[in-house]
Amino acid sequence: MKIFDLTGRRALVTGSSMGIGFALARGLAEAGASVVLNARNAERLEEAAQTLRSDGYTIDTLVFDVCDAKAVASAIDGFEAEHGAFDILVNNAGMQHRSPLEDFPPDRFDTLMRTNVNSVFYVGQAVARHMIGRGRGKIVNIASVQTALARPGIAPYTASKGAVANLTKGMATDWAKHGLTCNAIAPGYFDTPLNAALVADPEFSAWLEKRTPAGRWGQIDELVGACVFLCSDASTFVNGHTLFVDGGISVSL
Repeated sequence: MKIFDLTGRRALVTGSSMGIGFALARGLAEAGASVVLNARNAERLEEAAQTLRSDGYTIDTLVFDVCDAKAVASAIDGFEAEHGAFDILVNNAGMQHRSPLEDFPPDRFDTLMRTNVNSVFYVGQAVARHMIGRGRGKIVNIASVQTALARPGIAPYTASKGAVANLTKGMATDWAKHGLTCNAIAPGYFDTPLNAALVADPEFSAWLEKRTPAGRWGQIDELVGACVFLCSDASTFVNGHTLFVDGGISVSL
């Protein structure tokens, strides 16, 4: 269906050398987009790029730290000047740190907020400035089921993902008039490197399977359809929305 076809569009996916970011990058490439992978580790990023290139996809890389506003702006502006427009941005870079809230280290709180919230602002603003001039663009921010729910030991992460959802609403409110659509995807519990410790915990996995109506962990490929939808012409009048992809956990008791 042409409405989902991304042929001729370029997508930047932050934090895409592994995990959800890599899966989304592959999915966008499968839908026809040329994809620019981003991470801080140049070696790991190039390995990811070579994996996708070997499957026949058009892949570039852009190394920068999403938490450094000046580095972000320099990288985005430089790439656009040399290679052309970003039509799609997927703000995926993020981190987790687990600790009882009363013992949560302040420096880890600052790092977590910079990585999960500031980066969405920095990269979103840098890309949107170019999109606004062209009168079009798609921004997808990766939120979390913790946008709406909390569980012990991750209060700062919950705060950060709530901020991502509300920042997404703000982006849509400010930028829809310029032809941009800005939405978020809120994954539930997925089998990813970020969740490796939980996946390996039989007690937690058993709890999750009982708590989730689908009765299992999500697989990262199950996020691709939502991302392609929000990046394509199929979602031209969807704006400021957070799409939960969570096996039903956020709607059940």
